[in-house]
Amino acid sequence: MSDYYEVLGVERDATPEQIKKAYRRLARELHPDVAGAEAGSEDRFKDVSRAYEVLSNPEKRRMYDMGADPSAPGGGMGGQGGFGFQDIFETFFGAAAGAGAQRGPIPRARRGQDALLRLDIDLAEATFGTHREVPVETAVVCPTCDGSCCRPGTSPRTCDVCGGRGTVQRVARSFLGQVMTSQPCAACHGFGTVIPEPCTECAGEGRVRSRRTLEVDVPAGVDTGTRIKLTAQGEVGPAGGPAGDIYLEVRERKHDTFLREGDDLHCTLEVPMTAAALGTVLTLDTLDGPQEVDLRPGTQPAQVVTLRGLGVGHLHAGGRGDLHVHVDVKVPTALDDEQSELLRRLAGLRGEERPEARLSASGGGVFSKLRDKLAGR
Repeated sequence: MSDYYEVLGVERDATPEQIKKAYRRLARELHPDVAGAEAGSEDRFKDVSRAYEVLSNPEKRRMYDMGADPSAPGGGMGGQGGFGFQDIFETFFGAAAGAGAQRGPIPRARRGQDALLRLDIDLAEATFGTHREVPVETAVVCPTCDGSCCRPGTSPRTCDVCGGRGTVQRVARSFLGQVMTSQPCAACHGFGTVIPEPCTECAGEGRVRSRRTLEVDVPAGVDTGTRIKLTAQGEVGPAGGPAGDIYLEVRERKHDTFLREGDDLHCTLEVPMTAAALGTVLTLDTLDGPQEVDLRPGTQPAQVVTLRGLGVGHLHAGGRGDLHVHVDVKVPTALDDEQSELLRRLAGLRGEERPEARLSASGGGVFSKLRDKLAGR
């Protein structure tokens, strides 16, 4: 049994990328279109192809490392001329049954992968929508070969091993008699064509990595977890194949003042005890600028004043949520003698010198309950 690692000139712990690179180099040197009739080049090309077929397949490589030769009849097990279970399976169910029943050569151009990126925004951007520039690094069509994978002025050639079919057939013996099986061509990897002179810019991939900036319109109403799809803005596939999609997953930053619940906003407004008792008009800085909040005389702690239409915009719909202002009445903790005397006189006028204890439902104010709910307590 040949030492496939030695055939490819790689170490036994070589990575798949190193194995692929070594094979490409040797295949270019030994391919009949390049080496011509040089003595022994055809046999060496077959050995290299057989070695790559085994070492590029994780399962076959595992079997080879255990002492079996998966490229031998019967997978290297069961004696000479044997016929393995995999061969029987392929005979009745098709050689490519495990690969989507691919018939004919495999298209070299394939669709690129999708990508998921995170987009951090603040509350104001979520409320009104925004336009952002998002830097991304993806694969784009190679500008030198325009996705053909070939050096300019050259083109792919039909594979001499499989004749452009992408598969090769072999006859093997089994207890069922002689059967014919089809396998992907190791010389062209099932493409039916070979690249005699790969593009030096992209190493025959038909694509290169590039950094670019995407223009993104973020609609009003997005929230943490919302995904924005950018169709065909992802990486270009091998051989200039169709580009995948990019998904931007939104993450909204926490705001120092406002708490979001759906499309509504909540905030706490601290007012002096006297202002709550007498009533007043206060100015509140909102996302829409300064807004007046009218507090009626006798405003109670935890009372809510709603400002309509000052919340977050509705996603994919018109209008906006509301802004709920939760009143927090501040009781003074340090009074001078004159202030204490005034409050005693007020208590006397209201008959509250000796107030009676009256119990009420516990649990804190409305906004406190809401805050605990949103915090997951």
